[in-house]
Amino acid sequence: MESWPPGGSGPAEAGRRLRGLRGADLAASASLLSGAGAEAGCSAPAVAAVLPAGGSGERMGVPTPKQFCPILERPLISYTLQALERVSWIKDIVVAVTGENMEAMKCIIQRYQHKGISLVESGVTRHRSIFNGLKALAEDQPNCRLSKPEVVIIHDAVRPFVEEDVLLKVVTAAKEHGCSDYDLEFGTECLHLALKYCHIKAKLIEGSPDLWKVTYKRDLYAAESIIKERISQQICVVMDTKEDEEHVGHRLEEMLKNELNHVKVTSGRDLQQIILEQCYNFVCVNVMTSDFEETQKLLNMLEESNLSILYPVVVISVQFLDYESVPFGQKMENLMQIREFAKQVKKRNILLYGLLVYYPQDEQKLQESLRQGATIIAALIKERNSGLIGQLLVA
Repeated sequence: MESWPPGGSGPAEAGRRLRGLRGADLAASASLLSGAGAEAGCSAPAVAAVLPAGGSGERMGVPTPKQFCPILERPLISYTLQALERVSWIKDIVVAVTGENMEAMKCIIQRYQHKGISLVESGVTRHRSIFNGLKALAEDQPNCRLSKPEVVIIHDAVRPFVEEDVLLKVVTAAKEHGCSDYDLEFGTECLHLALKYCHIKAKLIEGSPDLWKVTYKRDLYAAESIIKERISQQICVVMDTKEDEEHVGHRLEEMLKNELNHVKVTSGRDLQQIILEQCYNFVCVNVMTSDFEETQKLLNMLEESNLSILYPVVVISVQFLDYESVPFGQKMENLMQIREFAKQVKKRNILLYGLLVYYPQDEQKLQESLRQGATIIAALIKERNSGLIGQLLVA
């Protein structure tokens, strides 16, 4: 069974959700899948996925096969695996790669902690690679931990933006409708292979626009832009408010909410839960201008959570400076500690920036400083520029 957009490949609209369905939504989708099976008079189908990933990517024009090309320093195929892994009812995922790339694929699985992935050697053509994946799912294979599924999703390794609702439609259609003469006459060769070799019914259905395929080098840039846009849709503001409930940091938080349209700005009061929900952007307001204690606490929590394994986490440490009461040179010397922090956490894929906001008494100047600060924060989160880590930007 295969899913793809009806009009070929092309960049999807930026801003769609990154992580797919979770929690209650996942339970609802699984229930819907079971319900579809019950209506058809049988139980929910066992589902597996096969990813052919043995291509050389000649059209990409680079020496590295496109499925291994980096996006935000992470291989493209890892994004596709994540899209399938987050679907609880896909029990097994089989990836077909060339023998020379087998070790590289094992390293990707280990580094990014992908679960439930099995590897097989690809064939000389895409369809032979699919066939090898299907053979691995056959029940008569010796010493195989995989179980024979009723439905197999065959998905390109270079289509990273597939959503769970599309996969659900594919599986439901396969279970309900089976394979028609029309599909066998006008479908793709994959349908024939699935029926001939595994006796698994298949049906051709239309995919969604976000299933576009990364084919050329420009598609890598488009994919990176989409991923950056998606993971910049939530910002968590962390601030110790016990010492000063009227601190100017609260005004920066309100400015962020007003300035950043379509971005969810949340308070970090329940920081563990926010990290668990996979927020990748943090603004840490240090109440004491020369004290990085709050930032250090946040960095320790992020390192322990392993959140940055999949995507770079942006942390912006904000300091407010009343330059009329404290010598500027003294504070700048203390604040440059951020460079050392940034070097350390960059190894864990955490991008740390510093933002210094002047805290003058003049209300109009303060408002302008806060507005500039919100603009700088938005730019850092959207661009995720690792070349600026450790820099102290001034608003």
